[in-house]
Amino acid sequence: MQSSIEFIYNIIWSDALIYLCLLTGIYFTIRFRFPQFTRIKEMIKLLFAGKKSESGISSFQAFSLAVSGRVGTGNIAGVATAIAMGGPGAVFWMWVIALLGSASAIVEATLGQMYKEEKDGQYRGGPAFYIQKGLNNKVFAWIFAIVTITSTGFLLPSVQSNSIATSVEEAFNIPPYTVGIGLVIFLALIILGGVKRIGKVAEYIVPIMAGLYILMALIIIGINIQQVPAVISLIVKSALNLESSFGAVAGTAIAWGVKRGIYSNEAGQGTAPHAAAAAEVSHPIKQGLVQGFSVYVDTLFVCTATALMILFTSQYNVVHPEGGFIVNNLKDVEMGPAYTQFAIASHFPTIGSAFVAISLTLFAFTTIMAYYYIAETNVSFIQNKKTAKVLLYGLRILILGSVFVGCVTTAKSAWELGDIGVGLMAWLNLIAIILLHKKVLLLYKDYTNQTKNKKDPTYDNSIYNIPNMDFWDKKTNNHV
Repeated sequence: MQSSIEFIYNIIWSDALIYLCLLTGIYFTIRFRFPQFTRIKEMIKLLFAGKKSESGISSFQAFSLAVSGRVGTGNIAGVATAIAMGGPGAVFWMWVIALLGSASAIVEATLGQMYKEEKDGQYRGGPAFYIQKGLNNKVFAWIFAIVTITSTGFLLPSVQSNSIATSVEEAFNIPPYTVGIGLVIFLALIILGGVKRIGKVAEYIVPIMAGLYILMALIIIGINIQQVPAVISLIVKSALNLESSFGAVAGTAIAWGVKRGIYSNEAGQGTAPHAAAAAEVSHPIKQGLVQGFSVYVDTLFVCTATALMILFTSQYNVVHPEGGFIVNNLKDVEMGPAYTQFAIASHFPTIGSAFVAISLTLFAFTTIMAYYYIAETNVSFIQNKKTAKVLLYGLRILILGSVFVGCVTTAKSAWELGDIGVGLMAWLNLIAIILLHKKVLLLYKDYTNQTKNKKDPTYDNSIYNIPNMDFWDKKTNNHV
């Protein structure tokens, strides 16, 4: 079984996907004239501008829902794993994929808004919707929907719950099966309330959890402020193969940095468009810009905070590709959240391990909530009136079972299955957004022209007549 998982993993995560992610980000950055850099001020302003409606959630709630999906295990355990496998240089490539991936996030989130629908009193949208409506390809859309239900309903939740169980057992000596039962109960109470309850919970938990974690990181950075130039230099030199001690992993640093960067910030993966589609906005580009900023929050803020804490304190190992270790500072410690726990504990021995366990639990739990919403959206895409209830309850049983199984399984299997899910979604979604990006470019030019004329941009599809934008056609007609 393990050999089969590794075989599939190696096919999906070949160099081709690494290059596709990087080149797509570069292309969109240039094609849209560097929106992730030139519109940062606007991104922040839009974050708090939108209001919720009976069918939609606010821009901030959509941002929180997307961040709850982005900010998770990848920010704590994923960063540690990237350093362990690719050395400090992997962090540099996480930054690169975040800066480039923000452009991809703007495109995919805008598409989520463009082709959304109102179903059962809620806005629904995502790659399956824009593939079917934008590319007129039902088979491709169904493939994405099924892959996404499998990934976010079964493969990915187990990664999050596994990291929760590992860190909680390390900090509080609570058995994994007990953690699994607790997670299942709390998750069941939330997902039964639908997207609005999920959005509401995310709206409150995400700012608190990210804020406290970054505050802890800033305290540790402040204590080690004199080391900042040396650590940044180590990251950059290791990435560019200018640090001889990490020369053996210079090549793998790119792969692990991009891989863990995508897993963490999900730019281009196709998850965030589901949350983006749920927002109530007057122009699709508005939500695209908001989601572009969420990539920065995930990687440039939270992931960097984790990396600096680990590297400041030297609480990490680096595996040699040919066996053994290049750096072996932690004897008999499995790569993952334990690195971050040791890093914080080195400054705050009494609370370090517990703080990371609680932070990781909040990060990962909100990510599981976001995964459920994404899977539910894709179930709504493929369901009909006869199968609706059966599929919905089947999904709930699937994700709750995955959460429990993840708590009691091995970390290696959980991570590889999760990466397979991420990789499959990324392949399908990147192809789709490349094929559809010209339509987004048309809307981006419309948005830019309105902002130049000092207008609050609103989208009128009667001007452009883009086919199958049914929600926006209806919205336009209602304003005539």
